[in-house]
Amino acid sequence: MQFLTTERLHIAYREYGPPQGAPVFLLHGWPDDVHTWDALAPALAEQGYRVLAPSLRGCGDTRFRDSAIPRSGQLSALAQDVFDMALALDIRRFRVVGHDWGARAAYNAALLAPEKVERCVGISVGWGSNDPHQTLSLAQARNYWYHWYMATERGAVAVRKERRELAHLLWQTWSPGWQFNEADFRTTAHAFDNPDWASVTVHSYRHRWGWAESDPYYSALETELRRNSVITVPTLTLHGALDGANDPATSAQREHLFAAPYRRLLLDGVGHFPQREQPARVAQEVIAWLR
Repeated sequence: MQFLTTERLHIAYREYGPPQGAPVFLLHGWPDDVHTWDALAPALAEQGYRVLAPSLRGCGDTRFRDSAIPRSGQLSALAQDVFDMALALDIRRFRVVGHDWGARAAYNAALLAPEKVERCVGISVGWGSNDPHQTLSLAQARNYWYHWYMATERGAVAVRKERRELAHLLWQTWSPGWQFNEADFRTTAHAFDNPDWASVTVHSYRHRWGWAESDPYYSALETELRRNSVITVPTLTLHGALDGANDPATSAQREHLFAAPYRRLLLDGVGHFPQREQPARVAQEVIAWLR
């Protein structure tokens, strides 16, 4: 694990591939960690890419620099963390691949800074699904039970005190056909021991529905995200047909939100964690798109 310092964070990250290679950021989701890229990262490195896989704020060994900094999980902050990391590494242009929270951060980065993002891949999340006023089917409202749960104090307590049990339940229900290795889950679950994991988690889910205040530091980004919704960066969306967190319908018919080449691929027999469930297929599709 390597470390770098930005204005607000000490970011822990893994790096693969030649340092002179074209940079690719891999952004993991929730509840997950950098191990979700254990197959994709080496595959990209073999293609000559410089691969950077950070632990997102509140996860793993990434830490806030000061106790006074709000433990915000708002999606604009996740995008800014990518920009800050690129600045710290003197990277001007990059590709970005994200899953779950990371997909939302990747889309936001592509929208906010198309001059920096060359290509974008979002996994298990469709663009345009961050709007708190979006229409939800009853099936998707049911899928989001944990969002509503975290809006309550009882849910917030569960996130703090039963984090492993909650994450394990979500892994099972989000990918019903995937028999994940318990040792792999335990390895990833260490990332949830971060002292800010619960605070960032609860704020993230409350903020996206308008139930928590924004950190004023990101007000300009929030304004731009509300003003514009059309991504001008070539974008690929990969979605498992059996995703129990975000129904595949939530990423369908999004073409009007892109003013650049866009492709959506539905993966049969796959749940919410395609990069873990079908790593070879995901690597093939991602490598082809990044080229």
